[in-house]
Amino acid sequence: MGSRRLALARLHGLFAVYKPPGLKWKHLRDTVELQLLKGVNAGKPPAPEQRVRFLLGPMEGSEEKALTLTATSVPSLTNHPLVCGPAFTSLKVGVGHRLDAQASGVLVLGVGHGRSLLTDMYNAHLTKDYTVRGLLGKATDDFCEDGRLVEKSTYDHVSREKLDRILALIQGSHQKALVMYSNLDLQTQEAYDMAVRGLIRPMNKSPMLITGIRCLHFAPPEFLLEVQCMHETQKQLRKLVHEIGLELKTTAVCSQVRRTRDGFFTLDDALLRTQWDIHSIQNAIQATAPRVAVELEKSLRPGLGTRQRPNPSWSWDSRGPSSASGLENGAGH
Repeated sequence: MGSRRLALARLHGLFAVYKPPGLKWKHLRDTVELQLLKGVNAGKPPAPEQRVRFLLGPMEGSEEKALTLTATSVPSLTNHPLVCGPAFTSLKVGVGHRLDAQASGVLVLGVGHGRSLLTDMYNAHLTKDYTVRGLLGKATDDFCEDGRLVEKSTYDHVSREKLDRILALIQGSHQKALVMYSNLDLQTQEAYDMAVRGLIRPMNKSPMLITGIRCLHFAPPEFLLEVQCMHETQKQLRKLVHEIGLELKTTAVCSQVRRTRDGFFTLDDALLRTQWDIHSIQNAIQATAPRVAVELEKSLRPGLGTRQRPNPSWSWDSRGPSSASGLENGAGH
């Protein structure tokens, strides 16, 4: 199996691809699996085994038409691809934090031993970055621009200052919730150091937590947000745009959700559709492997000496953000 085994041995690790909008993550995964199988099976096949066969032929040096059996070495075709099919027929690719069909951006995949690293990424509770584009003046049933229109409203009174004020309130509310869900005693030096370095993470699964949000572009009716968050879904981000519109005394829909970073993978690491081949993926795995090991070690063990408080039965509705935006009624007034 020579070169094929070697190619397969290099397919262990994590890599990122760029998922375009309109493509389901399952279809993307199946496409990558198919391309990897094609690449592995396209390697140079091993030389066929030689077997001894006794072939019937004319006797050498005889003028008569006498026949004799002659020992001859011939190739064995029992392992030929045209006889037994491709050498490899199955190769599993794991998917990290998923993106829905409408969203685009960085999608982390794992192959071989890298599938177990996806679990480590999940347990590290890493933040992700998104750019979210909103459109003022209308509301739909699914918070998307192409959803069923349910309301139109004016937005002339909305300014950049008002939007920034709402975003600051959202970030402050979610940062308080992040401390609550981290289950850390902030009176310790270790916990304080973690907070300074931005390493505070929830100990378990939590609602969506926004660690940073700001406006990148404001040109009514359009605006562009940069959101840093964890434990989110793309639908929750679209709902966030809707709720921001309500806080601004108008309506808003989401026209684009794009993930620009997933943990330690950025857009620069993401392979485009034309690069979903075995050689590009092998190179991507090799290039990111040292960084993956370092970042996972740092994220999974941020502060070994930090004391944790007992886990109280907190109520998210009463002490944390009551909605995707984290704002109570009347916020921003």
